[in-house]
Amino acid sequence: MQEYGLLGYPLGHSFSRAFFTEKFAQEHLDAVYLNFELPRAEMLLQVLDEHPNLRGLNVTIPHKQAVIPLLDELSDEARAIGAVNVIRVGEKNGRRCLKGFNSDIIGFTQSLRPLLRSHHRKALVLGTGGASRAICHGLQQLGIEWRYVSRTPREGHFTYSSLTPAVLSEYTIIVNCSPVGMYPKEDVAPTLAYAALSPRHLLYDLVYNPELTLFLKQGRRFGATIKGGLEMLHLQALASWEFWNGKE
Repeated sequence: MQEYGLLGYPLGHSFSRAFFTEKFAQEHLDAVYLNFELPRAEMLLQVLDEHPNLRGLNVTIPHKQAVIPLLDELSDEARAIGAVNVIRVGEKNGRRCLKGFNSDIIGFTQSLRPLLRSHHRKALVLGTGGASRAICHGLQQLGIEWRYVSRTPREGHFTYSSLTPAVLSEYTIIVNCSPVGMYPKEDVAPTLAYAALSPRHLLYDLVYNPELTLFLKQGRRFGATIKGGLEMLHLQALASWEFWNGKE
């Protein structure tokens, strides 16, 4: 039986495990998906020794960067982004070979592209954590100029207090890459002048639980196009399967 799994710490409800368990059952595949809750990324090597049938892993916080020194190869996009969320366990020259990929960028660009209109030329990226790296890379691929928004002043970044109505009128895409609004703290949203939003705006939230965050509700209230993170997760998972089975 082939094994796949999720590497992270801590691991609560796992979208990936539920998704792949259902996929394996529907397609009658002799495979299982396991959660590997490891406080240190280096413990992956022990997991690999103990699970010789392991063929692929998804990687989540806090290990997306920490696993990189453990890998033998990186895809071009993973190297450019500086983060890995998919590992293929293969063999090369008679020894185990680990290759890292990033499917965040695939899930994001594929789900955002159908919503883009000609006036969507500039984006604000809320949050500067690991997830935002892939988002910014994806925006660049789509030909969209972007700026980070952070809580503390940094060179080249907006702060939330500097997002005036004039700035919001210029930046018509807003992507929330922060955990603000995630369950169980569903009653909060990034601090924005939501009344300055219009039907020209597109709000995208990487948070998928709840499906409709307060950030998105506020956007919809003022006529903006909104998109939650659930489809991105599905597309990421499908891309993971392609990577595990030989793409690139």
